Amino acid sequence: MLRSKLLSAVFGASLSFALISSGAALAAGSHDGGHKPNTGQPGDAAKVSRTIEITMYDNYYEPQSLDIKEGETVRFVIRNAGEFVHEFNIATAAMHEAHRPEMMMMVEHGVLEPDRINYDAAKAMQASMGHGMHKEGNSVLLEPGKSGEVIWTFPDTGELEFACNVPGHYETGMHGPVKLGN
Repeated sequence: MLRSKLLSAVFGASLSFALISSGAALAAGSHDGGHKPNTGQPGDAAKVSRTIEITMYDNYYEPQSLDIKEGETVRFVIRNAGEFVHEFNIATAAMHEAHRPEMMMMVEHGVLEPDRINYDAAKAMQASMGHGMHKEGNSVLLEPGKSGEVIWTFPDTGELEFACNVPGHYETGMHGPVKLGN
């Protein structure tokens, strides 16, 4: 009972911080001018050159940055070792900023709770709005103690990062750079 109250309080504080700090971003919308940067694409498991293990803690990742070869296909094995729901998402900083309102909507509709994903609420949101749980090749959303996988082929150039877009998490430091090199 005390743990549940504590989780709710921390999640509420993070959510309040996210609402305050992202107000301008929510009003501004996406400014990519219709031109999305090349962030890579879902990878072919047969072309994986290596596996990188990612551990998500509350408000940080281990490792905190990634060095990836240009054009490399990587398997990420992601484990949520935190007490909250977390996301591992590969994109540009601007794409993460544009994605956060969707994640906020999932909180508002009861899909994302502090320490679990409410799949019934996701189905209801999907039925009423046409959007519930997003399933994209560049991300995975995990409850505490759960693991997932992302196989991604990186582009030859670009400025990418990995991040958690659950409200308040990015703002408190849950993101890291992807350094593309030879």
